[in-house]
Amino acid sequence: MVNINRLKGKIVECGLNTSELAALIGIDRAILYRKFNADGESITIKEADLISKELNLSRDEVNAIFFSQFVA
Repeated sequence: MVNINRLKGKIVECGLNTSELAALIGIDRAILYRKFNADGESITIKEADLISKELNLSRDEVNAIFFSQFVA
């Protein structure tokens, strides 16, 4: 499960908003908003990769944001 709150925080930290990020990664803003509202369940690996590059995320940040679900 994607940690949407942390992802949104990184977007703001980078001086962007969701609409600007959507444009940067080449998808419609409405689609990105829907993906965020669905707790990121439909964010693809390709989209996660594009987002991580645009936000200049470290490997630890990528893991914490996109792979935040722990398995016991």
